[in-house]
Amino acid sequence: MKTLLSAVFIGLALPAAATDISSFTLDNGMEVVVLEDHRAPVVVQTVWYKVGAADEVPGKSGTAHFLEHLMFKGTDTMESGELSATVTRNGGSDNAFTSWDYTAYYQRVAADRLPLMMKMEADRMRGLQMTEDDVATERNVVLEERNQRTDSDPSALFREQMRAAQFLNHAYGTPIIGWRHEIEQLNRDDAFAFYRQYYAPNNAILVVAGDVNPDDVKSLAETYYGPITPTEGLKERLRPTEPPQLVERRMEMTDARVSRPYVTRSYLAPERNPGDQSEAAALEFLASLLGGDGATSYLGQALMFDDAKATYVSAYYSGTSLDVGSFGLTIVPVPGVSLEQAEQALDDTIAQFIEQGVDLDQFERLKTQLRASRIYAQDNIESLAREYGMELAVGLSIDDVRAWPDALDAITPEEVIAAAKSVFNKSNAVTGYLMPESTPEEVAQ
Repeated sequence: MKTLLSAVFIGLALPAAATDISSFTLDNGMEVVVLEDHRAPVVVQTVWYKVGAADEVPGKSGTAHFLEHLMFKGTDTMESGELSATVTRNGGSDNAFTSWDYTAYYQRVAADRLPLMMKMEADRMRGLQMTEDDVATERNVVLEERNQRTDSDPSALFREQMRAAQFLNHAYGTPIIGWRHEIEQLNRDDAFAFYRQYYAPNNAILVVAGDVNPDDVKSLAETYYGPITPTEGLKERLRPTEPPQLVERRMEMTDARVSRPYVTRSYLAPERNPGDQSEAAALEFLASLLGGDGATSYLGQALMFDDAKATYVSAYYSGTSLDVGSFGLTIVPVPGVSLEQAEQALDDTIAQFIEQGVDLDQFERLKTQLRASRIYAQDNIESLAREYGMELAVGLSIDDVRAWPDALDAITPEEVIAAAKSVFNKSNAVTGYLMPESTPEEVAQ
């Protein structure tokens, strides 16, 4: 099933750190990265287009995700669905996902099937064909996907409303899947216009990971992707930026389907940028220390055990993005504790954290866990390919990806507290209460 990628990752986002990394650029502008891992005769091919939901024409939300679905239709040389069927027939797996900043396609197959995968993936980069029936069918599929994943889930609807309020001017406030009324109007011309402009070798990154030789990958890439004509005059990705946010936004949503009310808050936060990644690294640590591992985190210990006001707390930092990121907090109160009381307890606990400073034992444990996770991360070539592709697609370099573990390792407790003081600014925040609908008896009281 094709997926949306919200780009929110709880806890430390662990980068790939493969030892053998090669890269080159084809004459038509396509970037290629090779991550060697010869422990198993398996290869993962991923193609990342540097375009996503935040690059859509205003009023046509959902185009990027809609096109992702249509990419599994046919070409002049492939039948509709043939690529996925071929992957399955060869014992592999494939999928695709859309985010605000990129759209990605991948296949995991036996290493000797890489030429076939390259041939088929290259074919649909420029040769996609879609009929009006294809468009109508996939539009209905996307609408049903929205119905199942968003419209039928009050938490998903609430997150969508929160995000729309968080971004005053940036397209990050528009849902990746699109607003329903705009999805209903998407047509073949919309999909083809987006496809022809952005699906091009000079707007794509090929990441190949697994049992491969860089010279062989280069030869294959030149054979299959090399002849593809680039898009001339492709413009730099310039998007509307956020104006200064001067006031906290608050919202309440009630829904009969809500079983556990909760409070959530999202702040604007700096994204990871090329070069100095220390600010983002400090925010990663802050999220993990506050709520990254649930009950044993600072918020968990304080609010689930010491004061027993919550059944669940979390904190996350989402900074692997082309533009501004976000930092979020959530608290689910125990029965008998109101949402107002839970919010106040959350704010008081964060203030206490800033005043007391980072617990050094907890800080060192987290660093030890990070170092161990770096080693474990080497065991999954699909994760390696995904990490490199995602981070390169938002403008980071290979050097930045490789330097990220060191940036995390260099963070001090003082930098974490400084990051907390900076990010917890309610002028940049949206605070929301999700609640069940009141019964007539409750209203009467």
